[in-house]
Amino acid sequence: PLRAVGFGHPSPLRAVGTPWIQGAQPAIGANARGRYQRHRQEDGRRGGAAAIITPMDAIEFVRKWAAVSARERQASQSHFIDLCGLLDEAAPLDADHSGTWYAFEKGAKTGDGDGWADVWQREHFAWEYKGKHKDLGEAYKQIQRYREALNNPPLLVVCDMERYEVHTNWTNTESWIYRFRSADIAENEPVEVVTVSGAAVK
Repeated sequence: PLRAVGFGHPSPLRAVGTPWIQGAQPAIGANARGRYQRHRQEDGRRGGAAAIITPMDAIEFVRKWAAVSARERQASQSHFIDLCGLLDEAAPLDADHSGTWYAFEKGAKTGDGDGWADVWQREHFAWEYKGKHKDLGEAYKQIQRYREALNNPPLLVVCDMERYEVHTNWTNTESWIYRFRSADIAENEPVEVVTVSGAAVK
């Protein structure tokens, strides 16, 4: 679904997932898949149902998070972990036990004081959550304040657990914004792609 994102993957979430697969830590996706396969094999030997440990599918993900009404601080890390399961990627603590290069609540010192990116992976992305129906523009301003302290990751992502915006942050290039909603993940709907000057050329 959602093939218009332009990162060479079938889902808009791969706009974020691409660096996990192709970047400085290329084994994460393979490790996650291997972990699931081992669990399936072990479960099969015990006579259990393999479906219990398979990654969350898109419809299940959309239904779960449409029903969630918890505040940002209560829900954001669980949401991101579910995204990792949906993409068959490792969550931060599964991939980086020390939180050195991939972490929740990554500290970012700025001239205005200390800040925190909700999720960060070195040389890949910084992610800022807001509660449902909150202002994603304010979330983007916030993550922009942190980006230099986070070594200018190439993707800046803001999300309210229903809406997603993936802002490219490549050096010397115009920023493109990929917008989609949680419900779009399970549908074949196009991703909105814009720049600061208007609709992007696809």
